Amino acid sequence: MSRFLPDRFTVMLVLTVVIASLLPAQGDFAEYFGIATKCAIALLFFLHGARLSRDVVIAGVLHWRLHLTILAVTYAIFPLLGLGLSFVPSDILKPELYVGILFLCVLPSTVQSSIAFTSIAGGNVPAAICSASASNLFGMFLTPLLVGLMMTTSGTAGFSLDALETILLQLLAPFVLGQVLEPWIGKWIRSKKKLLSPVDRGSILMVVYLAFSESVNEGLWQTFSITDIGVVIGLDISLLAVVLCITMFGSRLLGFNKQDEITITFCGSKKSLASGVPMAGAIFAGQSIGAIVLPLMLFHQIQLMVCAVIAQKYATRKAATAAPMAVQSEVV
Repeated sequence: MSRFLPDRFTVMLVLTVVIASLLPAQGDFAEYFGIATKCAIALLFFLHGARLSRDVVIAGVLHWRLHLTILAVTYAIFPLLGLGLSFVPSDILKPELYVGILFLCVLPSTVQSSIAFTSIAGGNVPAAICSASASNLFGMFLTPLLVGLMMTTSGTAGFSLDALETILLQLLAPFVLGQVLEPWIGKWIRSKKKLLSPVDRGSILMVVYLAFSESVNEGLWQTFSITDIGVVIGLDISLLAVVLCITMFGSRLLGFNKQDEITITFCGSKKSLASGVPMAGAIFAGQSIGAIVLPLMLFHQIQLMVCAVIAQKYATRKAATAAPMAVQSEVV
């Protein structure tokens, strides 16, 4: 039953939303907290760049067919499914929440959890590392461009050149600097995962608190009901189910082996909260982003619970298959 329970970070996210709802940031405190949040996000992406080993990139790039498949799911199939939800009536799915779902659909894949689940299930871990990292790197350009294209197509406001500039300066520049310094500091940073983990999670919690504070001040919880949130949860589950089927069975049809199927399934079906929340702040600057990141926060927990079960299923099946072979080798 523990695998169905929310992890500690999800609990912290919920508590952050509760605190922002009861004690939202206002006035000078909100302004200074916003500056601190931008600094924390810049540090977060610097660490992402410094952690990504050059050897991993070179080793993984050669498996181009797998990577293209994952990128196609992340940046083509997911967005098309999001556009398909435009047919849901606005009295069922509020326009602000639909924008959040569209934004969710154009985000890059997760890094840590995609690799972790691939490892548990017995998949191609080096390829997962490369694909997940490449997804986040491409996402810095593709996500804002797709937001502009899809928001225009769906009749909502797109993003501005100022938003793209913010992403380049606040997210991409620190990432590139981290990559430049990786040969000197990368090994040390990768060895200090527990020490640096608070930077990852703390920066996301800061952005979530700031985003929901602004939204609460503008009447977020007076705008949406429990039914509205239930609709978003249902659509998140549906999106994940469809993409899991596409990645799992599609990879078999394309002739990938079991290890690659596992990698495609986990890397192609995930959406990154770590990248998504900062990007939302940059792309939708000046707007109420609490409603925009809400579908992503819900999707984050859903994907962790579902993928944990699937990873265990893959691992159990692999162990069951390996057992008779081990017995046979002992007999021989």
